[in-house]
Amino acid sequence: MGLAAAFSFYPGKNLGACGEGGAVTTSDELIANRIRMIRDHGQAKKYHHDMEGYNGRLDAIQAGLLGIKLKSLPEWNEKRRRNVALYSKLISLLPAPCSVIPSFVPEWARPVYHLYIARVQKREELQKYLQDNGIGTGLHYPVPVHLQKAYAGKGYKEGDFPITEKVSKEILSLPMFPELTEEQIKYVVETIRKFYV
Repeated sequence: MGLAAAFSFYPGKNLGACGEGGAVTTSDELIANRIRMIRDHGQAKKYHHDMEGYNGRLDAIQAGLLGIKLKSLPEWNEKRRRNVALYSKLISLLPAPCSVIPSFVPEWARPVYHLYIARVQKREELQKYLQDNGIGTGLHYPVPVHLQKAYAGKGYKEGDFPITEKVSKEILSLPMFPELTEEQIKYVVETIRKFYV
């Protein structure tokens, strides 16, 4: 699909370490060499810095932990898919006043559902109601990239991407992890129903 791929091993991810970590994969030797240099202070060889770089090396303890967890990843991802199937089924049965739209997934895709994000109406009120009922949620991500201060130099302004801006005000991440039980998912969806009805 591309020349390189990046993976995050942030603790909350499907394959998470106990701290920060990540990996880049590529079959392109030039890209691989450049990534190796960037992760090691820009060094082409010890004490010779050809470019600005970072200290982004994954330590052995984190790598060892990830190696052990990697064996369980297919099972964990399958559990996430089952959880999403139940969420989607139950959400589709909610009565009309309930306004919950699951994320669109193309037929050709096979997501591993790091997050389960839905579009909802009255997001802040619903999020507080869920929290008051013992259900944690998240916002991934409430500020569109083109409106982030870091990208102000690109010249984008509010209104340039109206759909993105609209959706960013509606998205809510519902609980998602492999150990989530059927009863917990039913409780989340029933609590959502009670909020809207």
